[in-house]
Amino acid sequence: MDTIDVIKDQISNNDILLYMKGTPKFPQCGFSSQAVQAVMACGERFAFVNILENPDIRAELPKYANWPTFPQLWIKGELVGGCDIIMELSQSGELAEMISAAAPAAE
Repeated sequence: MDTIDVIKDQISNNDILLYMKGTPKFPQCGFSSQAVQAVMACGERFAFVNILENPDIRAELPKYANWPTFPQLWIKGELVGGCDIIMELSQSGELAEMISAAAPAAE
């Protein structure tokens, strides 16, 4: 699979996906740290990709998404945005609504 196929696969197989620098426990930049805290505060499980360990994804995702920076939050296959947008949505309460609506129902 080429890198674009990997990205498409990740986005389609994860209802809530955060592309970030580092991991949720050890974010490697301030923007990723803010974004992951906002997503974690919503209380749902989510997938993440550490772009620092995936240089191909780091190079190709901005072109695919038409979004130049990281982090990137994807919900149900749609790009939500980067840190500023995530923080605005978090403060307005919309992020929690979007994430809870996208989260798989508990069985």
